[in-house]
Amino acid sequence: MSVFIIAEAGVNHNGSLDLAKKLVDVACSTGADAVKFQTFKAKNLSTKSSQKANYQKKTTNKEESQFDMLKKLELDINAHKELISYCKKKEIIFLSSPFDLESIDLLNDLGLEIFKIPSGEITNLLYLKHLGKLNKKIILSTGMSNMNEIKGALDILINSGTKKNNITILHANTEYPTPMEDVNLRAMVSIGEELDIKFGYSDHTLGIEVDIAAVAMGATCIEKHFTLDKNMEGPDHKASLEPDQLKEMVRAIRNIEIALGDGVKKPSQSEIQNLEIVRKSIVAKTIIKKGDVLNENNLAIKRPGGGLSPMHWYKVINTKAKRDYQEDELI
Repeated sequence: MSVFIIAEAGVNHNGSLDLAKKLVDVACSTGADAVKFQTFKAKNLSTKSSQKANYQKKTTNKEESQFDMLKKLELDINAHKELISYCKKKEIIFLSSPFDLESIDLLNDLGLEIFKIPSGEITNLLYLKHLGKLNKKIILSTGMSNMNEIKGALDILINSGTKKNNITILHANTEYPTPMEDVNLRAMVSIGEELDIKFGYSDHTLGIEVDIAAVAMGATCIEKHFTLDKNMEGPDHKASLEPDQLKEMVRAIRNIEIALGDGVKKPSQSEIQNLEIVRKSIVAKTIIKKGDVLNENNLAIKRPGGGLSPMHWYKVINTKAKRDYQEDELI
């Protein structure tokens, strides 16, 4: 099964539909499976006095409230319709994370088949129940959570009507950018093993190496933020990949998928030709006459292979030569 790669545009459109379409173009050019935005109404998401996260304060106006920042980043229903239509034309899956009940309904009405739950909603009981009733495919991010909280959210989704095999859980860390020492990638595997569920990784580190490692460790889904330019104003640009980096990440993941293979240890098709060249055989060290006793003095182990394997050395020692051999001739 191919890794499902989500190019996370998020709010890196800065409220502009034109920029959003350019982000779709970039996602298409990289070979990602889906491009993901965020669906919310600031009035439903945040109180007017809510503070920004520290990373948001560093990348946006410090004096501005979280509410005012979010208000500028909303995409209305017409923008959603246009983006969905544009993604269909470009043959890439449109995804969006809903951040409130109204947004869940909006995306459902627009026909979305896959819903991405952001980390902040993992303890939002009413949200989880509302979404769980739809029995859609769900990708659940787990930043800031522990295993009990993940189990709790999973139970609510399943008990509300979503089939377990329709759920993929992403290990995540919500700090932008995530310090390497806080990635804890083994926790991703723990989620999969303990909950017996499909798993993946939503990445906020600055590079692409952790995503590649996650795929090698069994991730079936990778989500990564990207932007047109890291220097643009907005909360997430600095911790996002630029187009060339995203393209390189997708290329590397696709190569790793191929390289993982079927798990059966056997000579590969490409290396069978090297067997005789690289392996060794038992050969005559000196001229040997018919009837001579074969021993360490007149036998050696040398390339090429294709003759008697050195694994039979002790079966040959102290037997008699059945014919004459020239030096270096295969026994």
